[in-house]
Amino acid sequence: MTFALRAARTDDLEPIYEMAKLTGGGFTNLPPDRDALTAKLARADAAFARREDELGDDQFVLVLENTASGEVRGTCQLFTQVGQQWPFYSYRLTTLTQHSQELDRTVRAELLSLVTDLEGCSEVGGLFLHPGERAGGLGLLLARSRYLFIAMHRRRFADRVLAELRGIIDERGGSPFWDGVAGRFFGMSFQEADYFNAINGNQFIADLMPKHPVYIAMLDDDARSVIGLPHPSGRAAMKMLENEGFAYEGYLDIFDGGPTMTARTDRVKSVAAAKPLEIERCDLDYGERAIVATGELEGFRAAYGMREITPEGTVAIDQAAAGALKVAPGDVIWSVAR
Repeated sequence: MTFALRAARTDDLEPIYEMAKLTGGGFTNLPPDRDALTAKLARADAAFARREDELGDDQFVLVLENTASGEVRGTCQLFTQVGQQWPFYSYRLTTLTQHSQELDRTVRAELLSLVTDLEGCSEVGGLFLHPGERAGGLGLLLARSRYLFIAMHRRRFADRVLAELRGIIDERGGSPFWDGVAGRFFGMSFQEADYFNAINGNQFIADLMPKHPVYIAMLDDDARSVIGLPHPSGRAAMKMLENEGFAYEGYLDIFDGGPTMTARTDRVKSVAAAKPLEIERCDLDYGERAIVATGELEGFRAAYGMREITPEGTVAIDQAAAGALKVAPGDVIWSVAR
């Protein structure tokens, strides 16, 4: 069974919608709403069609397809420049140190400050793999193929890239962080606010959220205990991001308190390692396991395969990978070791 990542099309709406219903909430980039998903796919169509090879305000949607059955079983997204349609808000975890000479005492208070520091960054997000396919490394294929796409279209992406990880969601679908912080000002449940944000954007945060820093010591224990922690299902994703060179630098999602990871785009491991090579042959029986990709924009495809880089600077790949990518000798692929 072979899977390939490809550009999403408008007729992928229904399988993407069915996957969105399985997320359990907290996936702002994948709302279970047909109208919102239709708008995302339309925006992605425009991004794939734009021919100017420069940074813009684009959103790309990719899907993971079973090449034998044609079923869509996963999806992910890339945003070339966040904060262009509306502000991109985060909380920044900071420390305020104060000293009293009379008491001879130093007090350090941790604060949450509402910031737009990450505005203008690129973002990798919206990654979801169907629960029936969570084996065989398909999550890794989804995640790392995005970096190949960035490398292959480098001028369209910013010099800094971020990834937001979903925070802790309780068994009721609520967020202890939201209940302890923003929920006190909005009169909305986490699910209501998360859904509204996914459909309408987060300008309502700017309109209603107090701009003064929040002292963490004044939050309840439940809210404090989840600050900067990923949802249990996102721990593996956080490890993958760290392996790519991303780091948590105190930025939090304003809704669920999950960590926002950041990296310099050119220092992301898979971006830096990816280089174009011409295919010499497609009959490799044994070689280095790799993620291989080809095509530009709407023609992009990525899959697992085997590769052998020749002394002449060409590459040999296996027949299954060639079939998944629809390539032949003489074509060009990009690849990174698995």
